[in-house]
Amino acid sequence: MMDRLREGANSIAIKIILGIIILSFVFAGVSSYLVSGSNNAAAKVGGVKISRTEFEQAYQNERNRMQTQLGDYFSNRLADPGYVASLRQSVLNRMINDVLIEQHANSLGLRVSDAQVSKEILDIPQFQSKGKFDQDIYKNALARAGFTPDSFASYIRNNLLRDQLLQAVQRSEFALKNESESQAALIAQKRTIRTITLDVNEFAKKVVLNEDEIKTFYNQHKEDFTRPEQLKLSYIELSAAKLKNSIAVSDKTAKDYYQQHLDQYSTKDQREVSHILIKGDDKKTAEAVLKEIQDGANFADVAKKRSQDPASASKGGNLGWIEKGVMDPAFEKGAFSLKHVGDMTGLVKSSFGYHIIKLDALKKAQAKPFAQVKDEVVESIKQEKAVDKFYSLQNELEKVAFESPDSLDPSAEKIHGKVIHTDYVSLDNLPKILSSASVKEAINHDEVKSEGLNSSVIEVAPEDVVVVRVDDVRPEAVLPLGDVKDSVKTKLAQDKAQDQAKALAEKVIKSLSKGDTSVLKGNNLDFSAKEVVDRNSPLANAVFEMKKPEKNKVIYRQTSDQKGDVVIVELSKVESHPQESLVHQVRIQLNRLNQQQDLSGILSVLRSNAKIESYIATK
Repeated sequence: MMDRLREGANSIAIKIILGIIILSFVFAGVSSYLVSGSNNAAAKVGGVKISRTEFEQAYQNERNRMQTQLGDYFSNRLADPGYVASLRQSVLNRMINDVLIEQHANSLGLRVSDAQVSKEILDIPQFQSKGKFDQDIYKNALARAGFTPDSFASYIRNNLLRDQLLQAVQRSEFALKNESESQAALIAQKRTIRTITLDVNEFAKKVVLNEDEIKTFYNQHKEDFTRPEQLKLSYIELSAAKLKNSIAVSDKTAKDYYQQHLDQYSTKDQREVSHILIKGDDKKTAEAVLKEIQDGANFADVAKKRSQDPASASKGGNLGWIEKGVMDPAFEKGAFSLKHVGDMTGLVKSSFGYHIIKLDALKKAQAKPFAQVKDEVVESIKQEKAVDKFYSLQNELEKVAFESPDSLDPSAEKIHGKVIHTDYVSLDNLPKILSSASVKEAINHDEVKSEGLNSSVIEVAPEDVVVVRVDDVRPEAVLPLGDVKDSVKTKLAQDKAQDQAKALAEKVIKSLSKGDTSVLKGNNLDFSAKEVVDRNSPLANAVFEMKKPEKNKVIYRQTSDQKGDVVIVELSKVESHPQESLVHQVRIQLNRLNQQQDLSGILSVLRSNAKIESYIATK
């Protein structure tokens, strides 16, 4: 079964469908992925319906996208019903926003012609074969993705229509020069300081405590000396990675596998190419350069004179050896379409500009010797066998854990595993294997926690599952003073020491502000050497909140460092000399921020003026 799944994931059809999904992100996010659906509405915006099918498909696409980006972190977040509800609501909101933007664009008289839609579809790489639009690929891809030609054209038209309005908003925004410069100056600002650090631990060593103080502090802070609810747990783990260690592979099996999967152990097809690049959209110049070569000019000579890629131009355009999956897709397609050394493409348009590509040499794919890849082959076989064995045993584990819910012993015996027992642990201090949100949720389930039954089989990592049970529960309790007296004394001493250090710092600052250094000298305190700090300094929050001192004067304040020690800060100078590159970056960011605010403002007005009805729960 696993082999069939792997083969399906690598099929051309699946890749095309994934390509269409990716396009939906490129054009508009997942929010309007489908335009077909059932008659059941998820929401209505004016007279426009968003079907439940559209919404659920968009939500699933968003989940898939975030799972790919965030992995286990996202899986853990999905265990929180509140997070799931928020995610579903955000998807529905984006779909509603898309409809509002389309309606507004239509009201402004914006239109998308049939020719624009046609060109957009014809230019989609996923519908092309050998650089040309392929009708069969197009129809098959749409059918598999649930589109008809008309619904897909409508989808493209709506994307282009929204894009017209969004681009108009984006291009109308700008940031003033002095605005960018002032913001950059704040970011680049540096401050000259000196510091005195009062070590709280040293103050704590001198604190004297009496029994009444200790008891009073304990009674006032019992929450700090409360033991959380704790549980004794038992669990068994089934892991493909651990199963792999027990699998042996003979030389014959390894050699047979090597022959059957020879393409996996072969070098890739490589080719040495040279190119001439004309940047941007200057097609006229690119055509002139191409004609020059076609008329007999030497490629390398022309590359040195005319190519706008400085790194390769000096080498006659030579880029060295390349293989698939490395270069810009359009460039790669052109380079690998060349069959014989000396062949040259016409103009190839990529995101960098226009290329003319020449094939200089070829290296065909070659199989690596078995001896060289034997360890890799054996590892692959072990992995595949372990995964197959894992899924077989997982089915057995699910069955036995359910049929014998009062003990893990039958389950452990069935999978040849071992029951592991913990001491009392809280949910915040679980063994790493049990620390995921899904396991915590299972532990808190009434059947597991209160009735003492086995949990279901819980996935904690790919091909790694556990079954857990609660053996005993120890409720939350305030620990007796006798058990925590040392902790109480330590915390009380630290609190008193902190107060003493802060009081001394305040006294030092008051005297220094009057020009009096007696308190400083009386406590044997000295400032550190001057240092210039920026906004990355550990003390930045406090230092950059201080007022700019008057010329030739200093100001003081106290703060705390990351260790909790009290720090006296002397600020003597504030200066800023932002580089032009920073000003430019700030200007770009301000433009983006303004664009986002404009779009948010437009959507806010559109939402307030539109009749929006939601018929689907986001939980």
